[in-house]
Amino acid sequence: MNDALRVALHETGLTTEALAERVGVDPKTVGRWLSEGRIPHGRHRVSAAEVLRRDVSDIWPDTSRRREPVWFRPWQEIEREAVSLRSFEPLVLPGLLQTEAYARAVLDGGGLIPRADVERHLAARLARQGVLRRDDPPQFTAVIDEGVLRRPVGGRETMREQVRALVDACAEPHIRVHVVPSTVGVYAGLNGPFVIATCPDHRVAGYLDNQLQGQVASDPDDIAAMMTAWENVRGEALSHRQSVDLLREVAQTWS
Repeated sequence: MNDALRVALHETGLTTEALAERVGVDPKTVGRWLSEGRIPHGRHRVSAAEVLRRDVSDIWPDTSRRREPVWFRPWQEIEREAVSLRSFEPLVLPGLLQTEAYARAVLDGGGLIPRADVERHLAARLARQGVLRRDDPPQFTAVIDEGVLRRPVGGRETMREQVRALVDACAEPHIRVHVVPSTVGVYAGLNGPFVIATCPDHRVAGYLDNQLQGQVASDPDDIAAMMTAWENVRGEALSHRQSVDLLREVAQTWS
């Protein structure tokens, strides 16, 4: 239950139906914001907060806590508003699909984050995953290298839980996972991970990760190069259905 939203409705004398009408959503959607703790799309959060005469952070605090590194914030804002996200990862699973145990193992095992800061980074990563659980989530397509599924990040139990979680995620209509099989030789994915986001106004932005920090790309030539790389890695990958079958097989190997 989102108690902050419930209190705001009570104090303004608004019903869920009235709030829904003024924000421009279905009353059942507001009901889900209340009872299921769903996080609305950014524009709906702003509209609802204005109607209720509250700050957005008062009703949905997890969306405004600054737990992520400063350099990551520009991309996080793009990620939150995107209508589609296309992600390629050759080494680890995309952060939006990581379980808590897997994410902790990745953050703690890399050696770049001080132990004292791991939990803060973990909380930020898990909070980001709310973008895939909101009422109007982006279409999320992930291409991963098969080696990611075979690497024992966090141990056998963590991997078993993680791969099973991937299978469950693939049941969602807005999530598609494609695996590049280990039989594929040289392909564009060997040059590193990247994400391509399409915004509501049709602008396209890219994100490149490295050992120190990430980089947001918006130059047309850079975007064109990333789109070419995406077509290459997607073309080498299995279909979604074939990939899910492979995920189930891999989950058994971690049992």
